[in-house]
Amino acid sequence: MNFQFVLRGCAALALFTLGFFGPAQAAPANMTITGDAAPPIGHYEFCKENPRECAFAGGDAGPIILTQDSWKTILKINYTVNTTIKSMTDMELYGVEEKWAIPTTAGDCEDFALLKRKELIDAGFSPSDLLMTVVLQPNGDGHAVLTVRTDRGDFVLDNMRDKVKLWSETEYTFLKRQSVEHPARWVKIQDGRAVAVGSLK
Repeated sequence: MNFQFVLRGCAALALFTLGFFGPAQAAPANMTITGDAAPPIGHYEFCKENPRECAFAGGDAGPIILTQDSWKTILKINYTVNTTIKSMTDMELYGVEEKWAIPTTAGDCEDFALLKRKELIDAGFSPSDLLMTVVLQPNGDGHAVLTVRTDRGDFVLDNMRDKVKLWSETEYTFLKRQSVEHPARWVKIQDGRAVAVGSLK
């Protein structure tokens, strides 16, 4: 995928002082899952090359309880990865149209998300709460983000912005994501905010 990397400044810990733990959001906080989905080919190949990243990790541990410390960790890792990894296409990096990999210096959208997932797991988050997710941008282009599942909703970590938002507050149409039961499996998302895209599976 070819996406321009955009930095919008670090909102960082200010979200807490602005009332993150205030009144509940009016928009739906959690995604609705409607059934199984085929994994993206890039993720399927990534799992073959990196079996430990896709191994069964105990199933659904339940949404993480979001605390000030866990929120700070989410914001820090999202911002650090966004500002240290250079945005480059798979064609530029590997000479192929699609390759998912954990980046060290450069990558595209799914690579940013894979690195954030790895760093959050290293920080103590459950893999069942860190879900690679495929979306459509308003212009119809495909994109990948990381969903963090919490008791306060599903939050999106995106390489194109530093602010961490609830999924329902983004401009994307959500198509599918990793299963909470097994990181090698994927499920369909019913995005009730937009007309379903029937041609995409």
